[in-house]
Amino acid sequence: MSAPATTDPVHTLYVDHGKWLHGWLRRRLGDSHQAADLAQDTFVRVITGRQAQAILEPRAYLTTLAQRVLYNFWRRRELEQAWLDALAQQPPALAPSAEDYALVCEAIHTLDLWLGGLPPKVRQALLLRQLDGLSHSDIATHLGVSLSTAERYQKQALLHLCTLPEPLW
Repeated sequence: MSAPATTDPVHTLYVDHGKWLHGWLRRRLGDSHQAADLAQDTFVRVITGRQAQAILEPRAYLTTLAQRVLYNFWRRRELEQAWLDALAQQPPALAPSAEDYALVCEAIHTLDLWLGGLPPKVRQALLLRQLDGLSHSDIATHLGVSLSTAERYQKQALLHLCTLPEPLW
């Protein structure tokens, strides 16, 4: 007796286009294993998006999702490389443990995700306030905007951070 045919749209999408997506990613990365990981991440997005049954152009849809996954992968790689470059400038005695390194990389990635959802000027205003300690008027001058706009940017950034699914602490 044969197995019953599945009507799960994600399964159908995976069977019909999974190998193609893996090849598409492999050509961009030059690494079959990394391509497999990112193809899996792409299908996780398909599953969590819960719109697989409504996909009219599967390859176009998968390409769009895969490009986003690939972009996030490259951003994370750049952040990790910047962290490694900063570590290389430190004396060996100050080098973090493997556990500390992993925690810092995860924290940097999380911050990047949180701040990545903000428009560039809003993100810059938040960083100027939180990291450089600039006043709203100094931020306004630095960004070339009015004081009320600088204040609005701060409110927008804080509201964004307060509505994130993960707490900041």
